[in-house]
Amino acid sequence: MAKLENPVLMATIGAAQGLRGEVRVRAFTADPLALGDYGNLHSADGRVFEILEIREAKNVVIVRFRGVNDRNAAEALNGLELFIDRDNLPDEELDEDEFFYADLEGLEAVDAEGNSYGQVSGVFDFGAGDLLELKGPGRRPTLIPFSEAAVLEIDLDAGRILVDPVAAGLVETPDEDAPPEPNGKTGGKSGRKPKGEAE
Repeated sequence: MAKLENPVLMATIGAAQGLRGEVRVRAFTADPLALGDYGNLHSADGRVFEILEIREAKNVVIVRFRGVNDRNAAEALNGLELFIDRDNLPDEELDEDEFFYADLEGLEAVDAEGNSYGQVSGVFDFGAGDLLELKGPGRRPTLIPFSEAAVLEIDLDAGRILVDPVAAGLVETPDEDAPPEPNGKTGGKSGRKPKGEAE
């Protein structure tokens, strides 16, 4: 099997389920039961996996692959990541403002002035909303929210995303935006003298 040109991670195989070679699979598709609709799945080492049966379970799907017929064979697959080629994803089903995460990777993040903040190197969801990871030469990886406030525009043809660096947390807000203190001043000392100091 030839290596995939543009692999997209679709699922990760977990523990064996039962004795007939079934495995628990964490699918990264909108509909976990649709995992087999994209064609055969491929591992990084070139193996091809055809789904024979799939059913839903709590937080995962239970899958039986062709050629995996017993628990020992199923246990050997634990932790294996499964991919498809990007060309197998159905672009025509996407709305204008919808994107596959794989299409965002590699886009350059720029602001309205053209300043670059790196390239999108990953998309993550840790439970509080999607995050884009930006990496650039000489920069540490940075996570920004994938929200309408932080990501203003996505231009796949130009290979860039337009970001608001303040909303994305990429730059500090100026001190003059600091809320005024109760005495009406912005920042600095309160104007009170310490106890025991002469007037």
